[in-house]
Amino acid sequence: MLDKLYATSAFEQDVASISGISQTRRAALAKMGIATIRDLVQHFPRRYVDMSALCSIEYAPLGQNCTIQGTIEKVTLKRPRPKFSLVEVAIVDDTGIMIATFFRQPWLAKSLKAGMRVSVAGAMEFNFGYRRMTMPYLDILEENAQAKAAIIPVHPATAKVSPALMRSFVLHALDIIEGIYDPLPLEIRKKYRLMSRYAAFRSMHFPMSLADAHQAKRRLAYEEIFFLQLHLLLDAHAQTSGEAPHIHIKNGPHTQALFEKIPFSLTSDQTQAIEDIQSNMASGTIMNHMLLGDVGTGKTLVAGFAIASALDAHTQVLIMAPTEILAQQYDTSLGALFDSVGIIYATLTGSTPKEKKDAISEKFSSGHIDVLFGTDALLESHVTGNDIGLVIIDEQHRFGVEQRKALVQKGKGTDVLSLTATPIPRSLALALYGDMSLSYLTQTPTGAPARTTHMLNWRDKGKAYDAIRVACDRGEQAFVVCPLVGTYGARNDDGVVIHDATSHVSKKDDALDEDDYTYIEDDTDMDKTTPAAAEAHAAFLQDKVFGSDYTIGLLHGKMSAAQKAETMDAFRAGGIDILVATTVIEVGIDVPNATTMVIEDADKFGLSQLHQLRGRVGRGQKPGSVYLVAATDNEDALARLNIMEQTNNGFDLAEFDLKTRREGDILGNKQHGASILKLVQVTRDGNMIEAARNDAKDFFEANKKNPSEAYKIVLQEMQT
Repeated sequence: MLDKLYATSAFEQDVASISGISQTRRAALAKMGIATIRDLVQHFPRRYVDMSALCSIEYAPLGQNCTIQGTIEKVTLKRPRPKFSLVEVAIVDDTGIMIATFFRQPWLAKSLKAGMRVSVAGAMEFNFGYRRMTMPYLDILEENAQAKAAIIPVHPATAKVSPALMRSFVLHALDIIEGIYDPLPLEIRKKYRLMSRYAAFRSMHFPMSLADAHQAKRRLAYEEIFFLQLHLLLDAHAQTSGEAPHIHIKNGPHTQALFEKIPFSLTSDQTQAIEDIQSNMASGTIMNHMLLGDVGTGKTLVAGFAIASALDAHTQVLIMAPTEILAQQYDTSLGALFDSVGIIYATLTGSTPKEKKDAISEKFSSGHIDVLFGTDALLESHVTGNDIGLVIIDEQHRFGVEQRKALVQKGKGTDVLSLTATPIPRSLALALYGDMSLSYLTQTPTGAPARTTHMLNWRDKGKAYDAIRVACDRGEQAFVVCPLVGTYGARNDDGVVIHDATSHVSKKDDALDEDDYTYIEDDTDMDKTTPAAAEAHAAFLQDKVFGSDYTIGLLHGKMSAAQKAETMDAFRAGGIDILVATTVIEVGIDVPNATTMVIEDADKFGLSQLHQLRGRVGRGQKPGSVYLVAATDNEDALARLNIMEQTNNGFDLAEFDLKTRREGDILGNKQHGASILKLVQVTRDGNMIEAARNDAKDFFEANKKNPSEAYKIVLQEMQT
């Protein structure tokens, strides 16, 4: 076994051990995250070029991949706008001329010269009078050499480490690790007919065919997700090891009382989720369950039945929410129901007066309060329970790992129920939360009012505000959501901002690159901004649009808790007609009379974020209308927003968002988890993720008490 582990240690050698890697190149590789041999062999090609399809320029089929070899006639560097460059390379052969275009690679203008013989491979197009290839693979040929008929890997590279050099370094790295032991258990490799690890690395970088590369990727992708799932299981086991679980009561007196008091029928999703959760709580093992629910599907009520199960076993419950608004909403939405069945509850937040806070803490500690709602104020040391059997964490991805752990450690053997209103596709949920059991809520209650979404260009935003006026004339209320960042304000007919309270430079939005702003997922994405834009827009609407006809309020994340509470109380009571707000209203806002919403600069928000925001209207008996005002003419951005008009299903939107953006963006720009996966694509590899999760669970259970040698090798690999 030691020999096997020693062979694996070759992975950890410094890249400087490879001939040809100078200190300059070592520093360049380090900037790419490559410091060891392991990093280098896991620096996979981003694509492959089939150099076997040789064609002449004139007869190359349009729209198909092919390889051209010829002579460079001219190289031109262009800068159509700041921070954006392109290089056009004119290439000729005996049959004609073509243009190869390269974006954001200005160094090519210096390295490529007229008279060089090259081969280029890519899809041939015809536009602007020339045959063209955009971002093709390019190889410089030695004099009289022919283009190689082979599969060429194209690795991510830099100006100081060219693709050719990167291929050379990877080849040397593969020679160093030849003979490494394969840590993936043999029975799993046999089960799925997976090639060995070394063969997979070799075929991933230098495949004999594209089919060979596919099988290599399949093997290494499975390994990624298997190790991730096993890591999640080990971490969960470590947190609960040695703790005796609570055995909570399924269908006990409190549960029956809640069923009798609910004045409507539960959806089948809610019924199934209650069954899943209560069964887990009564199973004799510590529960770690996640409830994923779309907007308006009734997660809070399902949580109420989990609470009932805990109380029937005479244990207490903590519920932590990310904002005071949401914590107070729990008090409002569950309070009346709890009062009717004799459940004693209280709410504790950062703004709770000290005298009241001390009284609540004392009652909870002595067992005279059954359920304590709160924010991260619940983490304070003086908040202790008599016997905490259930912890509920709402929007759990908004809390850090240590915060979640600290709350769970308030009790012993505590069951954990995590809630999220962010629709997460099952494949991504398994990748992120493979250690949890899952329940989904996708059905809205029967008779829920309709909610329609309309996308508008910024030139037509007047229609949105006309809709607000009509709604307010009916005695209803409205939201206006501002992003707080980027160019924002009234625009003239050319799209130029004419009032802008932010410190950002105003410019036409069709000139914005994606890197110019971060997709807004919640108020934490705006920590470095000021509320000036929202304040300015609220004043603009009051003075220039609605005048004295309606009262306009303002709500943003940088207001004090008392200010937020005062504003929301006034809005609920009807003292505010139109509430100008940021994403602080995403969750926890339930104002039945609010029927209309306008979201300014909607293209700056993620789809899941927009879906959460629009869920704030149409929550009563009246239908809701949402107007998404795009601050751009970019066709891709408009097409993305158009999806919002087509579906009200949050999970469908999340799938689409996942395909067009990154996993972390579904949950916030700062999310972790699936970002460590290099080869697994959660939208494509759902079956693989599910299989790896089951395999990891079986492997863990089989080795938990008597670890095999194969298990020890897997653990050693996971520690490197």
